[in-house]
Amino acid sequence: GTAIPERMTRAFAAVVAARDAAVAFVQDAARAGRTVRGFELDRAARHVIEQHGYAGAILHRTGHSLGEEVHGNGAHLDDYETHDERRLMPGSGFTIEPGVYFQDFGVRTEINVVWGPGGPEVTGPCQTGIIELV
Repeated sequence: GTAIPERMTRAFAAVVAARDAAVAFVQDAARAGRTVRGFELDRAARHVIEQHGYAGAILHRTGHSLGEEVHGNGAHLDDYETHDERRLMPGSGFTIEPGVYFQDFGVRTEINVVWGPGGPEVTGPCQTGIIELV
């Protein structure tokens, strides 16, 4: 087609809002000196998706720790597949990648976060819309 269907645009906006809510949650907690556990970020993102009416379209956890070979041994952003109580810690990296999936399409956005000396920081650009290919 020549335009992105509104249904897809709405779904993508929901996962972008969920991603941004998870980033804000971890950054706010770090500034306040609060401990952050993996399941908490998953819940923060999932709550936004649920508010947009897509609770039944969530099929995976929000993210995972980053290691030398993609998935690491640290805390995962997970209260879906498991309940990850492990802490996200300074010096670690993790993904935030909420998504929603339907019979005919799915959308997901993924970013990497590194918790450096200045707090959790997104390492690259954040996609804000679906890219038109036609």
